[in-house]
Amino acid sequence: MSFSAFLHSAVLKLKGGSSASDGSPTEAYQVNTSKLSVRLWDVFSRTFDLGVTAFGGPPVHFQIFYRRFVDGAGKVPWIDDQTYQELFAVCQALPGPASTKMLFSIAQIRAGLIPALLVFALWSLPVAFAMYGLALGVQRIDNVLPDPVYALLSGLNAATVGIIALAAVQLARKAITDKLTRLLVLFGGGAGLCYNALWYFPVLIVIAGITTVLWDCCLRGWIRTQVEKRRARRDSNVPEPHIETGLAGAQPSPPGPHADNSDGLQRRAAARRSSQEDIELTDRNAEPERESVKIDETSTETPTPSPHSISGHGIPVKIGILLIIIFALVLTGLMVLRGLLRAPPLLLAIFNNMFLAGTIIFGGGPVVIPLLREYVVEPGWVSPRDFLLGLAIIQAMPGPNFNFAVYLGALAAISGNAGRSAATSLPGAMLAFLGIFTPGIFLSIGFQSIWRALRKRPEVVSVLRGVNAAAVGFVFTAVYRLWEIGYLTKEAADSSKGVSLGREPWWLLVASATFTAVEWFGVPPPAAILAGGVAGLGWWGVVKN
Repeated sequence: MSFSAFLHSAVLKLKGGSSASDGSPTEAYQVNTSKLSVRLWDVFSRTFDLGVTAFGGPPVHFQIFYRRFVDGAGKVPWIDDQTYQELFAVCQALPGPASTKMLFSIAQIRAGLIPALLVFALWSLPVAFAMYGLALGVQRIDNVLPDPVYALLSGLNAATVGIIALAAVQLARKAITDKLTRLLVLFGGGAGLCYNALWYFPVLIVIAGITTVLWDCCLRGWIRTQVEKRRARRDSNVPEPHIETGLAGAQPSPPGPHADNSDGLQRRAAARRSSQEDIELTDRNAEPERESVKIDETSTETPTPSPHSISGHGIPVKIGILLIIIFALVLTGLMVLRGLLRAPPLLLAIFNNMFLAGTIIFGGGPVVIPLLREYVVEPGWVSPRDFLLGLAIIQAMPGPNFNFAVYLGALAAISGNAGRSAATSLPGAMLAFLGIFTPGIFLSIGFQSIWRALRKRPEVVSVLRGVNAAAVGFVFTAVYRLWEIGYLTKEAADSSKGVSLGREPWWLLVASATFTAVEWFGVPPPAAILAGGVAGLGWWGVVKN
């Protein structure tokens, strides 16, 4: 039993009731429409620990959410698999932190907007406070860190890569439903490896969605019709089988002592020819059938929407559209200020940069790292060493990786003021937190209302199926990107760019061992990541001493 399950059962015993007596639904996939206090407790008891136990970044977070809210993890499931896959696709198609949007949307479906905001706070604030504390302390650290620290962080990164690789494989198992989605996973991963730009990932998502809707709604039926026509033509052109029992027009064999043998040889030869003709005709008749089966294997029926209702806490479509319009106006206003003010106030510049980053980031880690570096290192707000140190630590922390913005915002505020007090650093951290998370949450609320209204349309389901597959491919891209910057050295710290873990075979062993331990031996991801850090220290003790 997990700690959250233990706490939930203990509180219920103190209340003198069972899980049904607190007013929460006891059947799977039901929306909780009880009074607000019951709904707040419902989401708190299921999510309060995620902010301190969900290690591994968004790919691992998605797996944790699936086990907890779809499988149930020993409790009542909140949503079904189809709803989960649709939410995954919608969250990947919108900018901002994907796992945060996913958790927020699940909680909103279950209990409403206010409980979802509570879940967001439980999910994001613990590590946000930790990263703020790190920002206050990192300024007191020497410019050159001891070698064991770099080895520890490299080991943590290698183990994290192994965890994310496992999550990518597990997500692919759910996203791949046929050969088309298998190709789209390959397309998303391969295309993400070959190029990296802000506009690139949204374009890939659109291509994947268009591909599946064209296949499900048009191409699959057309190909099936063409195959059936071809099969019908072949069947109509097949001649009737004709077996000859003798040779037409042949002269009878002259009588003699070998006449009987000659007739027997001719009859046996004719029988062999007849048998071969029958086999050839059978093969020709079977060819269209085999081709039809081959086509059917590559085709899939149009996916059906989820039969379970999620309308209990739905936001009207008009309000959702209004929220999207308000967001667009705020973004436009900030961009106008960005262009008009040559030297904007530091706090406004911090919020503006983080809000813009939260708006235009698609694809998660592969894009957010270089973008944030451009926004805080190049202006001189954060040193390259501090940037790389914070990046390495946030990768090994639970909760959303976008809490990295809190660390950067605090350091940026400190750089513009002489002092490390809370009065100077806290506003920068808070504005960075709001700036990086607000776009994704705002758009998630707005577009969820539209998704609820359209989710039962077959073409929408097809689009989300393709988006889902391409997004899983992006997870494999994230594995590669993190692998390429995971090895930390003194030289790398000066440029704020890590080195590929492939330079040292030990890190490959750590990543592989982590993958194996979690997948096949059930080792919890937090323990596996800590073991990676210990392995890094062991490597330093053996190799560097």
